[in-house]
Amino acid sequence: MTEPTQPPHDEPHGGALGSRLNWLRAAVLGANDGIVSTAGLVVGVAGATSDRAALLTAGLAGLLAGSMSMAAGEYVSVSTQRDSERAALALEKRELREQPQAELEELTGLLEERGLSREVAREAAEQYTARDALRAHARVELGIDPDELSNPWHAAWASFLAFTVGALLPLLAIVLLPADRRLPVTVAAVLASLVLTGWSSARLGAAAPGRAVLRNVAGGALAMGVTYAVGTLLGAVGV
Repeated sequence: MTEPTQPPHDEPHGGALGSRLNWLRAAVLGANDGIVSTAGLVVGVAGATSDRAALLTAGLAGLLAGSMSMAAGEYVSVSTQRDSERAALALEKRELREQPQAELEELTGLLEERGLSREVAREAAEQYTARDALRAHARVELGIDPDELSNPWHAAWASFLAFTVGALLPLLAIVLLPADRRLPVTVAAVLASLVLTGWSSARLGAAAPGRAVLRNVAGGALAMGVTYAVGTLLGAVGV
């Protein structure tokens, strides 16, 4: 019987690659949120006033509030996920200590479910168990890499930065341009950036980009149209 050459924790195309793709998707979506929410805010304010100071104040407030909210939400969410992963690993460690034979049988069955014969699955399970039982069960049974548990601080900072980068585009466009050009240029820049983020998120998810781009652009355009109409109405009545 030939010894398996790729134990679960050595697979270069497994969880680590999936984790990196998830971070990239999260960064793209965070930037997309920053673009849409800040664009809707500053375009709405622009409908009510052309005062540059008011636009800058509103845009900065939206950027800071949005980025901090995204960071806090990601921190709480990923902290919960990390706690769950640690609890699952602790339970698995205890089961391996208290019921080693039952855990060996369980690992054998899991490997059989992946297409190995009973004999091959049994020998592979024994080899994996002898090498690192907890790591083998974590990867095969739980889908967790013990060396790459979710990091809530990384998630929080990534969300904060992604949202900030996205939010800066509509904010700078509407603040730095002359009053007669700021609105059309901002709208055009926002829609172009939404095409890019829609296409990127679709490609990272291995999906066709056409519908994703269309949804992204339509959603952003609707947000800006509604907030601009509301801002114009409020500006007209002097609110």
